[in-house]
Amino acid sequence: MVFWFNSDRERGRVFAEAFARELPDLPFVMDVSERHPDEIRYVLTWTAPADLHRFRNLEIVFSIGAGVDQFKTETLPSNVMLVRMVEDGIARMMQEYVTLAVLALHRNLKAYIVQQAAATWRSLPVRQAAQQRIGILGLGMLAQAVIDRLKPFGFPLAAWSRSERRVDGVDCYHGSDGLTPFLAQTDILICLLPLTRETQGLLGGALFAALPAGAALVHVGRGAQLDHDALIAAVDEGHLSGAVIDVTEPEPLPPEHAFWRHPKIILTPHIASVTQPETAATAVIDNIQRHRAGLKPIGLVDRSRGY
Repeated sequence: MVFWFNSDRERGRVFAEAFARELPDLPFVMDVSERHPDEIRYVLTWTAPADLHRFRNLEIVFSIGAGVDQFKTETLPSNVMLVRMVEDGIARMMQEYVTLAVLALHRNLKAYIVQQAAATWRSLPVRQAAQQRIGILGLGMLAQAVIDRLKPFGFPLAAWSRSERRVDGVDCYHGSDGLTPFLAQTDILICLLPLTRETQGLLGGALFAALPAGAALVHVGRGAQLDHDALIAAVDEGHLSGAVIDVTEPEPLPPEHAFWRHPKIILTPHIASVTQPETAATAVIDNIQRHRAGLKPIGLVDRSRGY
């Protein structure tokens, strides 16, 4: 039984130290050629290796990221579990980024940066937090972590999920019938949905039109969920007041893309949340121990849903 770390060696050194300390009986390799394919029971990777079928005794594929849309789940053997990364470092970074983005939109930061470049000293109207309605698309682990950080500011909070959920202090909507009323009550929309067939292209013209005039977007889901042209049109027409975008399709965007220089868009290079090797190693080790004990791994992907 061998664990294969199929990622960069700098992170690998951190993982190797943790495995040696916590799972000394489980051989850890970064060069899979060192072992016979039948010995590999676990692999941590960003995407599925093309020759995954060689590893006939593979039991779990661990994603090094929180998302798994980069995997073609239909190509994974049906008996192999796919587990997304669930670790404290990812959650903390997402909390930081989304809080930063919401406050930047709430307090007109981008407008003041534009004014600074033009040497313009002018105050802009300020809306109180109690009047700024925050809506979150998604109610997974990261969304709930973000909710915890936003609550102390006093923003009214709502969330939408595919199936019915309940969260204290949050107005929860669900299903196709709940999406339009949810959007109608949202001033800053945060997308934290996984990428699925249903969410691809979701952030488009129809959705933006369902938001109140002057609403804004924070996009930290997946790039393929956003219609770039529709966002630019909604912002240029004044229906949306601005956006903070961390994920795009493609990545990086070409130099001529309008997002780079748009006066109402803040663009960052997919850095909202990055797997932290120390906490990620602990999360993977805990899941291996759960698997050995006959328990379901935390973050096990339901292939029928895609997350």
